[in-house]
Amino acid sequence: MDKTPSDFGPRCIFKQDEARYTHEVVPRIKAVTDELMEVRKGLQAFEYVTILPRPTFETVELICQLVRFVIFPGFFESRQPASEFNVRSGTSQHLSHLYSVLYNEVAHAIRHEHMRHHGECANCTELAQDIALDILGKLPALRLILASDVEATKVGDPAAGDYLDQIIFCYPGVYATMVYRIAHELWVNKVPFLPRMMTEYAHGRTGIDIHPGASIGKSFFIDHGTGVVVGETTIIGEGVRLYQGVTLGALSLPRDAGVSLRGAKRHPTLEDDVIVYSGATILGGETLIGARSVIGGNVWLTESIPPDTKVFIKKPELVFVNTKD
Repeated sequence: MDKTPSDFGPRCIFKQDEARYTHEVVPRIKAVTDELMEVRKGLQAFEYVTILPRPTFETVELICQLVRFVIFPGFFESRQPASEFNVRSGTSQHLSHLYSVLYNEVAHAIRHEHMRHHGECANCTELAQDIALDILGKLPALRLILASDVEATKVGDPAAGDYLDQIIFCYPGVYATMVYRIAHELWVNKVPFLPRMMTEYAHGRTGIDIHPGASIGKSFFIDHGTGVVVGETTIIGEGVRLYQGVTLGALSLPRDAGVSLRGAKRHPTLEDDVIVYSGATILGGETLIGARSVIGGNVWLTESIPPDTKVFIKKPELVFVNTKD
């Protein structure tokens, strides 16, 4: 039995919608556009519109993926399994691709920053090439450091067992640390934009916020990781372990801190083999946590402590109420 238009509900009102769009929506869009252009005038935050390309998060994701391929060969390539016969050629291909992408993004970042402050850039291309080659040259040493991070995870987490591959595949702390270590090398090379974009990408993916300016030693282990914050001037020694919700931050800051405290040591220093349990907050550039110390869960600490010290909160009083009464 053939259906009539009435069988499908109300008659189409497309023409009425089209007329309303033309007579009401289009003028409103124009008016809002005019207002946005007007309120943009004189606001420094919006003065950086330029035809120059800048790094993109899509390319940042690609850089992180290629670094992962090179650091952990055979783990994440989906096209073909790695073997002793193809791991060398695959690594060479990934390095070539990484150099090309990294060089371009570093060049975009440097050129944009230079044009903003100094005008035309004379040697941005050459400088970007040198930095990209420098980062590639650091990868063998970074692989060894990241191997120590993976080993520290196995030693520090009973749930990891002996499955190093599971740690590499699944642990967000390993991924966030890998991205941080590459971003830190770019930071040391004074590359604008890109290092922070990389760690923010990892932050969004893992919930772990590590500033690329922080200094972190080998055998670093973040367990679970959600909510961990490591500030720009934090210094972390070797063999340090952090749990979820840990903040290594700055003390309360004045309103002009973005200018007056720029470059100052604002975040704590943790010496070797320190453990900081979940929810702990350690603040201040002069705060030093001595080697092998343990900071208990939910501790709020703004003063230095000597090595081999345990800091914990006195057990709170619990109140039990029978809900049936």
